Amino acid sequence: MSNADEPPLLSIENVSVHFTSKRLFGLAGSETVHAVDGVSLDIHENDVVALVGESGCGKTTLGKTAIGVQRPTAGRVRYRGQNIWESMERNGLFGSTTEEHSETEIRRALQMIHQDPGSSLNANYTVESILADPLRRWQSEMTSADRRARIYGLLEYVGMTPAADYAERYPHQLSGGEQQRVALIRALLMNPDVILADEAISALDVSLRVEMMELMLELQAQFDTSYLFISHNLANAKHLTQQAGGRIGIMYLGEIVEIGTPKQIIHDPQHPYTKVLLWATSDLRDRSGVSDPPVRSLDVPDPADPPSGCRFHTRCPEARAACTRDSPVLDDHDGDGRRTACFRQKSDHPYWESEPLDDDIALQSNGATSADTD
Repeated sequence: MSNADEPPLLSIENVSVHFTSKRLFGLAGSETVHAVDGVSLDIHENDVVALVGESGCGKTTLGKTAIGVQRPTAGRVRYRGQNIWESMERNGLFGSTTEEHSETEIRRALQMIHQDPGSSLNANYTVESILADPLRRWQSEMTSADRRARIYGLLEYVGMTPAADYAERYPHQLSGGEQQRVALIRALLMNPDVILADEAISALDVSLRVEMMELMLELQAQFDTSYLFISHNLANAKHLTQQAGGRIGIMYLGEIVEIGTPKQIIHDPQHPYTKVLLWATSDLRDRSGVSDPPVRSLDVPDPADPPSGCRFHTRCPEARAACTRDSPVLDDHDGDGRRTACFRQKSDHPYWESEPLDDDIALQSNGATSADTD
């Protein structure tokens, strides 16, 4: 469990990531995709934070930005108080001559597990060779016999037995779950402070997903690392963060709209979009008899042309005129640590005096009409 009273290990400060791309079908000009807009998030020692949202909401881009793979368009990412991009530019090529962490140290400390481990494991290397590489690099004092004992011990620990047999196999000779275990071990052997797990269990069978999450938490206790867990499945996020005493962040169109403990998010959601995700998750769906999704439209707005005001207002059944003009701030309205970006959390906000938004206006804001959705 993380210690939120200590300075954060990793700080994402008002980060935006925009991509410029040419228009489709040969149309002239270009467009700017707002993948992430103005997001702030702290990750502490031994923390587990899960980011959940629909495909294209920006959660993977935010995760890659957090570990220094994607450079932000605006804002800063700090590792142990140090701006990682400034540090890598200043001393990355020559190593640090100050008390700062060098690019090499930052790259070691911030690791990633991909959704498809088969594409991230070298097909020409055996499992033992793949796992020996980080040990040779970061624990050069170890003998070959020590490295082999360490590798065999971890393979046994994650259930890949007999270890000597698995050590000699190549990635294509492993199942998807076994490949993911090797990828997890390899990342942990770097002794990282933060691991980005980007949809790391989504390709596994349901039974293996739980097993993999339990394994991640067991190894976290051994290696003292933190996880930034990316998922489109709220049930998976609930299981992982509930076991670890972590938090769930809900992302929509490049913004975090709600973040809190699993109990707060699952049992007392405040943002209308969080309620949509709960409804869409069969394992967590409210059994109150509501059959229709609590959303005005199923169409997600274009991230190259996001709606004005609250970005969710085009789909929100609770939207009012005020939501089309102003952008709500992610804030702790009740003093319980949960932060929500919704005007409904403020009893004195002009939202309550403004007119409810009818479907036609909302759909027009979304780039559609009522006829388009029939």
